[in-house]
Amino acid sequence: MGRLHIKRITHANVQMPNSIEFQPVECTVVINAAGANSGKVAEMVGIGFGPQGMVEGTPIPVEPRKRYIYVVHCPHGPGMDTPFLVDYSGVYLRREGLGGNYITGLSPDEVEEPNSTNLDVDHDFFHEKIWPNLAHRVPAFECLKVTSAWAGFYDYNTFDQNGLLGIHHQVRNMYFATGFSGHGLQQSPAIGRAMAELILDGSYQTLNLSALDVKRIFYEEPLLEKNIV
Repeated sequence: MGRLHIKRITHANVQMPNSIEFQPVECTVVINAAGANSGKVAEMVGIGFGPQGMVEGTPIPVEPRKRYIYVVHCPHGPGMDTPFLVDYSGVYLRREGLGGNYITGLSPDEVEEPNSTNLDVDHDFFHEKIWPNLAHRVPAFECLKVTSAWAGFYDYNTFDQNGLLGIHHQVRNMYFATGFSGHGLQQSPAIGRAMAELILDGSYQTLNLSALDVKRIFYEEPLLEKNIV
């Protein structure tokens, strides 16, 4: 990878709400867990701006990808014992509470990625892409009503859609916990413990998560997984 210019972060400039001023906060360790903005935070300390083919020139491949969540009401839908369902089409579904409500969504194809500069909801996406597959899998969903919907950002790892963990080669006191591409809520308890162990003990003690180490992007060794929703 060539000679590496190593740096350390000594402080972070923090801007408080409703203020135009920045306050320096001294630090020994920084954890980049900024979600969809993790790539931009890495750029703030110079990561990704060096020569191509070197660590300094390898950006953190995390960017915001917009995803839609729809809440539907179906009074004759599956009961309380309904499991979290992922259809072969990619449409997912889970029961929400006692009133016949369900949460559903679908990750679009790469060529159909929505504009991530806003959080507007595309209701046609539900009617054209989700509803037909939902009703085909569970006929009761032929009769439903969308009661609410929202959009949010995945911290999408464009390299292999799996989390990036561990200390960075270039910035020796910046740890990463990002790029979960929608898995974050499922994995967060384990990730929190693993990061604490990595920082305090210098290595993983409970679960060996070295396969998710951020260094795999430098060596171009993706950790590929099938059936990612």
